[in-house]
Amino acid sequence: MNTLPDKFCIGSVFKACQRWVGLGGIVLVLVSTSAFALDINQANEAELDSVKGMGPVLSAKVLKARTQGPFKDWPDLMQRVSGIRQNKAQQFSEQGLTVDGQALNLKP
Repeated sequence: MNTLPDKFCIGSVFKACQRWVGLGGIVLVLVSTSAFALDINQANEAELDSVKGMGPVLSAKVLKARTQGPFKDWPDLMQRVSGIRQNKAQQFSEQGLTVDGQALNLKP
């Protein structure tokens, strides 16, 4: 007769599945959190194009300005790239775009 080993039970399979799903959930959260952060000094053309409101024309301007050196901060970006001003910068920052790892900080 075919029987399962004594140590095998549905409860142990369920617990193992819970562990894997839990780990998968943690990994998913970590991956999705990092997916939202995109530094303008590291992003390629396709990544820049994926930012809502950026588009190919503005992406090209960013890449061209970046050939002169990395952007120091948001004001540096806004000064060097025509088409990115405070409202656009705020929109991009809210989507996870950073400049040198920093989100836009609008001081009141």
